[in-house]
Amino acid sequence: MAGSLAASAFFPVPGSSPAASARSSKNTTGELPENLSVRGIVAKPNPSPGAMQVKAQAQALPKVNGTKVNLKTTSPDKEDIIPYTAPKTFYNQLPDWSMLLAAVTTIFLAAEKQWTLLDWKPKKPDMLADTFGFGRIIQDGLVFRQNFLIRSYEIGADRTASIETLMNHLQETALNHVKTAGLLGDGFGATPEMSKRNLIWVVSKIQLLVERYPSWGDMVQVDTWVAAAGKNGMRRDWHVRDYNSGQTILRATSVWVMMNKNTRRLSKMPDEVRAEIGPYFNGRSAISEEQGEKLPKPGTTFDGAATKQFTRKGLTPKWSDLDVNQHVNNVKYIGWILESAPISILEKHELASMTLDYRKECGRDSVLQSLTAVSGECDDGNTESSIQCDHLLQLESGADIVKAHTEWRPKRAQGEGNMGFFPAESA
Repeated sequence: MAGSLAASAFFPVPGSSPAASARSSKNTTGELPENLSVRGIVAKPNPSPGAMQVKAQAQALPKVNGTKVNLKTTSPDKEDIIPYTAPKTFYNQLPDWSMLLAAVTTIFLAAEKQWTLLDWKPKKPDMLADTFGFGRIIQDGLVFRQNFLIRSYEIGADRTASIETLMNHLQETALNHVKTAGLLGDGFGATPEMSKRNLIWVVSKIQLLVERYPSWGDMVQVDTWVAAAGKNGMRRDWHVRDYNSGQTILRATSVWVMMNKNTRRLSKMPDEVRAEIGPYFNGRSAISEEQGEKLPKPGTTFDGAATKQFTRKGLTPKWSDLDVNQHVNNVKYIGWILESAPISILEKHELASMTLDYRKECGRDSVLQSLTAVSGECDDGNTESSIQCDHLLQLESGADIVKAHTEWRPKRAQGEGNMGFFPAESA
């Protein structure tokens, strides 16, 4: 009995069920008869057109990847639509390659940009080593060098860089020198030991000699260094050259002293500060002693020639004229000094040298006047002679702020040694 039960489990008895009848009625080719559905249920004699369509589909079983797919048919009364799902393959389970490629590309470009900024090297010999204008220390750590490109807004009416532009370059290199050397404290150009004692640097004297003026688009190279000046002062020199030709543009020297930031009084140089800056002292001088000069008093004559006096009153500093130490920037004084210079000098002559002696600082509420004494012919008809001027910038109350002496030479014709002049405009 047990054996018959086991046999009936694998070989059904005919007539035991409709499904068994259907399985037993297969033809020799293994195909189902036309009157049977894929489920093995006997179809009705008069099926609906939908059922006929299902039977037709059942006769030709579709294949996907070489495997027959068993489609589910609906009953004669109701059809069920089963959506087709593609079989899972290795390719279908892979991520979206386009999204992955875009992410990898973005990361690569960002990394390349950062690497370019961190490890930039010139690709051509004629490219600047100091491309970003940060400057660097050279000559055994005693000289700081920085390059500047002359911008369009830094040139004047004669299409060359103004003296204020060149003076700003000198001041910028001085501060960057202190910063690059690691001596910049929490003050404006002050060393750490100076910051502890509330000391700041103030300029006492500046002398500069200008050989030529650069033009828009020219690159200038500025070298600066420091040296001792007496017991309590420091001297800072500059040498400005044309980057391409190496020709000298300007040479300058200056003397700086210390002032207490709170009391606004001059102070001696502490030994701790001298120990900080002493290793950077360089004995070289940009201007020799023979080229140095002492300022005469305003109103004096030169070679017996009579002087002419010019005055400009009502000069007041703006908020933008103040530096971080809350006094007028020393470059601003130059503009005020030239306010009283005759226009005939400015049009037909160029500044060849200037010496400034700073006497007193100027605050934002000050009202000043500029005085200029001219020695030499400055008439419109005479443009061949050199001119000397003495200047005095003072408060309207009478206190002297800056004394200055300037020398002027006739402007060179375009192309005669003054580099970078624009060619004459064509008609």
